[in-house]
Amino acid sequence: MERRHSNVSLQALIDDALAETPPGRVVWVALSGGLDSSLLLTLTAAACRRHPRPIHALHVHHGLQVAADGFEAHCRRLASRLGVPLFIERVTVDQTAGLGLEGAARQVRYAAFSRRVAPGETLWLAQHRDDQAETFLLAALRGSGVRGLAGMPPGREWQGRHLVRPLLARSRAELEAEAVRLGVRWVDDPSNADEAFDRNFLRRSVLPLLQSRWPHAAQALAGSAQRAAEAELLLDELAHCDLTAQGGDPARLPLAGLRALAPARRRSLVRYACRRLGLAPPPSARLENLLIQLEARHDARVRLDWTGAEARVWRGKLYLRPIHATLGVGWCTEWDGAPPLPLPWGEVHMGLAPADGRAVRLTLRARQGGERLRLAGRGGRDLKRLLQELDVPPWERERLLVAWHDQTPVAALQPDSLRWVAVAEGWQASIGRG
Repeated sequence: MERRHSNVSLQALIDDALAETPPGRVVWVALSGGLDSSLLLTLTAAACRRHPRPIHALHVHHGLQVAADGFEAHCRRLASRLGVPLFIERVTVDQTAGLGLEGAARQVRYAAFSRRVAPGETLWLAQHRDDQAETFLLAALRGSGVRGLAGMPPGREWQGRHLVRPLLARSRAELEAEAVRLGVRWVDDPSNADEAFDRNFLRRSVLPLLQSRWPHAAQALAGSAQRAAEAELLLDELAHCDLTAQGGDPARLPLAGLRALAPARRRSLVRYACRRLGLAPPPSARLENLLIQLEARHDARVRLDWTGAEARVWRGKLYLRPIHATLGVGWCTEWDGAPPLPLPWGEVHMGLAPADGRAVRLTLRARQGGERLRLAGRGGRDLKRLLQELDVPPWERERLLVAWHDQTPVAALQPDSLRWVAVAEGWQASIGRG
């Protein structure tokens, strides 16, 4: 990437990036008001005059300092001068969430991105090569593996949106020189001078010292991040092969197959399976603890959790799953059977209706025990025995929901995996995308 673009002007770089975006789709530019994003928006607006694309700017107002209103005012002036529609997202940063100030701000910022940027659209971020070098150093100092050392990718899919960093291969010095040449104005965030933040300390004290001895330090560190990213791709390919050999289901990994792998491949497969499921991989210490517990006797009830996820062992399989919200005692809801189905943690696109299509009123409540369903061709079946036949894990049986019509159970739903376990004779269930 860097070698290919080293002799290309920044404007040509942005023109090329814009030309590669799908025609007619909105390109958003995340605009903080600082040097990098102000220049990126300026170059993008110029590119749009040659390669017409709808372009919007998005400013996230964190409200963390008095200067925040000044950032917003600058963004409004810049967007107005460039003729770019600007959207403001005001957020509240929860500093008690245990993520640290920077982590909490990043979390609400990306939540704001997902609210404003529609799936299929593109969001441009203004990080550059020096940012990548800092990210690599931070990851190394935290003892990260290859994935952490890979830093920020130049582009990736995120929740159905395209995140692109078109300036990632260029240095901050290049960006500043171009901004000065074009007369671009920007605002400096006062918090960037606070070296109590790790990234600021690296930027202001560590990297300049490294560059005084090794002038190309930032370029070299960013290059190492790129090679780590290539190594991560190879590791993912190997983990994909291992997953396929284990049956291809990332949520259920056979213990026998896991135990047959070398420890490094076992760790890689569990991390890869978690990412495939949209779960945070377990921290190193948790992962090592989990691998030790995989050697437990066959009937052991193994359970281990970490941020937003958990692992369980049952009947020779390792189950990886999100931690779901609990249902309150006595929870129930009335429902007409038409999608969507309201659950405490959100609506899901599921339906249940009589085969004759008549309107009904259903009650959905937690399984109590003793329910029986009349199944087509099988007659009355005890739900408990049916769950055993279907190999439903015990923790999912405990969370099963039963749909009732006129005091008669007509269907059983697994809310965690969003599937109908059983549907009574004369009834039709559906599941699909909202």
